[in-house]
Amino acid sequence: MVLKSNYTGSTEKVVSGSNPSDITNDMGTNNALGLHKAQVNPLSLSKQDLMLEKVEAISSWANQKADSGYESFISRTQQAELQVDIFDGDTPKVLVVDDHAASRMTSVALLAMEGYEIIEADSGFSAIEQIVNSSPDLILLDVMMPGMDGFEVCQRIKQNEQTRLIPVIFITALNDKRSRIHGIEVGADDFLTKPFDRLELAARVKSLVRQKRLNEDLDHAEKVLFSMARAVESRDPNTGDHCERLVQLGKAFGEYLKLSRNQIRDLMWGGYLHDIGKVGIPDAILLKCGKLTTEEWEIMRQHVLIGERICQALRSTRGVIPIIRHHHERWDGSGYPDGLKGSEIPELAQIFQTVDIYDALTSERPYKKAYTPEEALSIMKQETELGWRNPELMDKFTNFIRFWQSNQNQI
Repeated sequence: MVLKSNYTGSTEKVVSGSNPSDITNDMGTNNALGLHKAQVNPLSLSKQDLMLEKVEAISSWANQKADSGYESFISRTQQAELQVDIFDGDTPKVLVVDDHAASRMTSVALLAMEGYEIIEADSGFSAIEQIVNSSPDLILLDVMMPGMDGFEVCQRIKQNEQTRLIPVIFITALNDKRSRIHGIEVGADDFLTKPFDRLELAARVKSLVRQKRLNEDLDHAEKVLFSMARAVESRDPNTGDHCERLVQLGKAFGEYLKLSRNQIRDLMWGGYLHDIGKVGIPDAILLKCGKLTTEEWEIMRQHVLIGERICQALRSTRGVIPIIRHHHERWDGSGYPDGLKGSEIPELAQIFQTVDIYDALTSERPYKKAYTPEEALSIMKQETELGWRNPELMDKFTNFIRFWQSNQNQI
């Protein structure tokens, strides 16, 4: 009998940043003429003009007083003023963790000078508590601490889904290779050796805070996409946990084929995102029990193009886009949307399609029973003989399913 496929497809906040106008008031009367120009009719000058005039006046005064010890103070004042809007008005929080108060105060003073909101912790246990309560943007972490050392603190941070994106900089007197390797193993993002340079500290902190915020934006966008995909799946209760099964089976088949880590990740993400474009298909068509009309079928086919457009903006989904667009192509060129033929079809799209069809065949739907693995493989073999599937890939998949089933039965 010919089987026919029905597959359709202790907290302390330090307020930093000096007020330049307060500084200029302490400069003495000899600078009145220099500053008067910057204060006259401020409404007629732009913000940049005012800033330039003030900086020139301050610089002139600093040159006269170079031997008085004020030069570095003025330099810091200029830097603080020129840092306006570096973080778009959202002051980053830095958690400084060190059991030695003097060392901690040094870091606090330097970072406060750069405009950060500072939180302090004097032990590993206190640091974990502050992370939960304050959600810092970066952690400056001493390694050698009693009780819970910096390595353990870092490992806990990186193993927690809620805190794994927080950058960790180890501050340590240790300069041996073994300690640095251990730090990398537990997830440290950077290292600074005591005594550290202020400019180097500022540059590294600023860079990692920016990176963390970019990662958070990306993470949020990805979560929105996956939520949309879940919502699409929930519109059709007949598919059950189809996406989750595709993720697991795609991962297993990818490992069997010895694909790269990124390729396996793309296969797994494809399990969730391959039909995300169905969010743009009307329920009257998506959930129709009977046969689709020609016009309705044309609308249904658009879901691969809609899904591609939804995911195109995210760089992290670039490897998944060929799966989304091409998982309905056929080896003989009779598929859609582009009618690609043979090796023109992206490899991952071919692999994913094989997994997708197998799961559809072995799952119960209102219009069909669930086929056994052997029945499903038989149907897929017939489709391969019709020219729809890649024969070589189908042979590998058949061997994989039998190997996988054998392992499942032994468990």
